Amino acid sequence: MNARTRRWAIPAVAGTLIVSALVAGRLNTTVGDLLMLTAAVVAGTPVVIKAYRALAVRVVGIDLLVAVAAIGAVAIRNFWEAAAVTFLFALGHSLESATLAKTRSALAELVALAPTTATVIRDGAQVEVPAHAVGVGETVIVKHGGRVPVDGTVTAGQAAVDEAAITGESIPAEKSPDDDVYAGTIVADGFLTLTATGVGADTTLARIIHRVEEAQDAKARTQQFMERFSKWYTPGIIVLSLVVGLATMNLELALTLLVIGCPGALVISVPVALVAGIGRAARDGVLIKGGEFLETAARIDVVALDKTGTITRGEPELISILARDGFSDDEVLSWAARAEAGSGHPLAVPVVAAARDRGLAVPAVPDDVRTVPGHGVVATVDSREVAVGNLALVGHEPWADQAADELSAAGLTPLLLALDGTVVGALGVADTIRDGARELVEELRAIGVKRVLMLTGDNQQVADAIARQVGIDEVRASLLPDDKLAVITDLQSQGHSVAMVGDGVNDAPALAVADVGIAMGAAGSPVAVETADIALMASRLDRIPHALGLAKRTVGVMRSNIVIALATVGALLAGVLFGGVTMAIGMLVHEASVLVVIVNAMRLLRPTPSPPSRVLASDPLELRSTQGLSVATRSEVSSSAT
Repeated sequence: MNARTRRWAIPAVAGTLIVSALVAGRLNTTVGDLLMLTAAVVAGTPVVIKAYRALAVRVVGIDLLVAVAAIGAVAIRNFWEAAAVTFLFALGHSLESATLAKTRSALAELVALAPTTATVIRDGAQVEVPAHAVGVGETVIVKHGGRVPVDGTVTAGQAAVDEAAITGESIPAEKSPDDDVYAGTIVADGFLTLTATGVGADTTLARIIHRVEEAQDAKARTQQFMERFSKWYTPGIIVLSLVVGLATMNLELALTLLVIGCPGALVISVPVALVAGIGRAARDGVLIKGGEFLETAARIDVVALDKTGTITRGEPELISILARDGFSDDEVLSWAARAEAGSGHPLAVPVVAAARDRGLAVPAVPDDVRTVPGHGVVATVDSREVAVGNLALVGHEPWADQAADELSAAGLTPLLLALDGTVVGALGVADTIRDGARELVEELRAIGVKRVLMLTGDNQQVADAIARQVGIDEVRASLLPDDKLAVITDLQSQGHSVAMVGDGVNDAPALAVADVGIAMGAAGSPVAVETADIALMASRLDRIPHALGLAKRTVGVMRSNIVIALATVGALLAGVLFGGVTMAIGMLVHEASVLVVIVNAMRLLRPTPSPPSRVLASDPLELRSTQGLSVATRSEVSSSAT
């Protein structure tokens, strides 16, 4: 007998016995009573066993209320009430179990995605092996229609890969050599050869399953309160029934109070909503750490956005070179690139790339390098000190101040170059604004976020230019990591609930101190999946308001469920006091209220369509042209190399 069959066996047997008892009772009352008592024993025995086990660990639960009511009904020879109460309770439990399983369907679907086999190349031949037996570094092939069995990096082939299970993105992603692929995704079209980088429990899919499993079991503050309330509520109902029974000497009334006082709907009202909300989020590529963070996300009224990597792509390009008299553009770029070769900062990448594009020699690493957080890099190249960074690093002087102002006014980030303490040139670098950045700000305001801020280490002029493009009117510029943290704590001291969105190491302190830290593009970052309060698997800006909106809807369902549960108990209590509500009717209404709160929570499982993204002016050259600036164009920079 499988689990589904066992779930319905007791209600089916008890129901059959009750129908038989009703029929037989018309012919022979004794036989009818015997069958009705048998039905009560069949349906009530599991309840009594559960109540005993709970009492053994000093827990007074719903099962005890039902067990006492059923035994009491038998004692006063009201076999119909005893059978009806236990049958309805068993039937309600079976329906509750079946519907609750649907609220956890997101987790079940994720587990089902885990591939069981993989095709690897061993001794020059294709071999099918269990997915967990693939070795890291081993070559894996995935054919058209196949499911990727491991995390890996594409080494050959091209394919459209359906990554919806990981990122929530419905449009297949094009994959080619050097791209990352994830276990559980599907090669919709094409053929891929990849090198395994993560196997079994060390895959992104496994981490998502683990995270969702933990999140669905993590209790929200409201849930913890409800459980504490239930610990006092249930014994309170027993005492109330005892007092009413002694005062009225009406045992049936006391037993009825026990049944209608069952807090089943109240206890389940919050966790069922959390499970459904977190499951829906996981399907959409949004991992929420647990119920507490989901509740907190629903209260967010201020969102702070990091600029680089969040509002912009974090893929800057070199746009302009300004050289001081006595130096050529190539000399300025060459010295800067040789120093930046030892830096891991995102702005170092376009400088080094531009130098290589011009055929300038760039060593793998400089002789010596020292990173100055928030300011730039200082290196030793050919026995000369080379500093590349902002004015705070190289020092103010008229030429440097003018160059920095000119580049900043153009919306470019200035990188000043100093040789042995003398500024000899400046580079203008610009990032591209992400598609959907303006829509992000509009949607955040539409769901009730009062303030949207941009935090950046860039100077005020560059930050203002980006902010104007996306509709943000509060900008905090020239911030070091500790400054971002200070901004978040200042907002919190004003009474705001603050969410911080970022993806860089510089954002880590602010992400940690914010009420909710949201990490972008976490699919390839195991640390982000495990640590972020909310991890967006894809770098889609529309997932931010989606996550906050889903949190608000989930908390709304939790509150409505609590109202339904309390209103049901209140109505039943009134019905008992004014007459007309029996034990059987009380149990029927009670179980119906349990199903109502479950179905109410299941509304969260319905997908919420995202608005289509519109393409914005994302080219930095377009940004510059809107301001009538005179710095060199990208083509001019490129052509000057020839």
